[in-house]
Amino acid sequence: QVQLVESGGGLVQAGGSLRLSCAASGSIFRINTMGWYRQAPGRQRELVASITSAYSTTYADSVRGRFTISRDNAKNTVYLQMNSLKPEDTAVYYCNADVRRLGLGYRYDDYWGQGTQVTVSS
Repeated sequence: QVQLVESGGGLVQAGGSLRLSCAASGSIFRINTMGWYRQAPGRQRELVASITSAYSTTYADSVRGRFTISRDNAKNTVYLQMNSLKPEDTAVYYCNADVRRLGLGYRYDDYWGQGTQVTVSS
C-alpha cells in the first residue's frame, strides 16, 4: 500500500506564510505527478498546484506568483510554499500523487492524503 502524510497546516494572519509538506511511503516504484488540491466549505475540491517528476509545474490562477510547489524525488516528498496568504486561501489542503507501485507492472494509481487545515485570518 501507499500512504501520503501531510503536515504544516495551521492558522496564520493575512499576508503571512505557511509551508506544507507531504511525504509518500509504502511499496513505491516511482511517482509521476504530485500535487496539492484544496477544498473550502461548500465548494468543490480544486487544483492548487502540481509538479511532474521532471519538475514541470502548473498553478491555479488564484495562487500563481504567491505559491511555489517543489519536490524531492529521493524523499518522495512534495512541498507547497504559500506566501502572501489571503482569507480566501482558507481550506483543507490535500496532497495527491500518481504512483507506480512495486510489482504491479506499468500501472499508476491515484493516492490522496488525509488533508491539512489552512486558516487565514483577516
